Amino acid sequence: MAAPSPGTHPGSSLAALVEALRRLPGVGVKSAQRMAFHLLQHDRDGALRLSQALASAVERVGHCRRCHTFSETEVCATCLDPRREGRLLAVVETPADQAALERTGTYHGLYFVLLGRLSPLDGVGARDIGVAELLQRAADGVVEEVILATSFTAEGEATAHLLGQALRERGLRVTRLARGVPAGSELEYVDLSTIAHALADRR
Repeated sequence: MAAPSPGTHPGSSLAALVEALRRLPGVGVKSAQRMAFHLLQHDRDGALRLSQALASAVERVGHCRRCHTFSETEVCATCLDPRREGRLLAVVETPADQAALERTGTYHGLYFVLLGRLSPLDGVGARDIGVAELLQRAADGVVEEVILATSFTAEGEATAHLLGQALRERGLRVTRLARGVPAGSELEYVDLSTIAHALADRR
């Protein structure tokens, strides 16, 4: 049986730091310990900056009243930008998904961030992801097309299906991100599901 790491006995400050780092996605005990040891041994100034930045972000960052993305103001800069195309509204699951779309440099419309997706097994329903707020936002008289940019997981597809039905019932044009073969890939190595969807969504 391996001996416990120095200073990580329950109740110690180091153990509390390791436990806090473990809350990050994909970080296990060993990774958390490596991070904690690195910060305390090699970068104490960085550790202080990290703690101050986290404290400031938790205190100051909330959600945009219009699109629900992260924002330090009541309405985010994207929603206030007059250069954005108000007739286009992309629906994404998380602020990270919004950031991914922005990095493409090809989308210039507005967003609505669900802050989740339907997941009945986890008790996440339509009310939990702001479906009512989305329908109200999309019916502002300006939006003409709603782009469903949820993930292609089973939950993401179920979310897109529910939203699509509700939005079409209100006379809105609804589109879905196409799925296809990734650029630069060789067809023989692409999974069959992706090939099938690429054929169905061919243009």
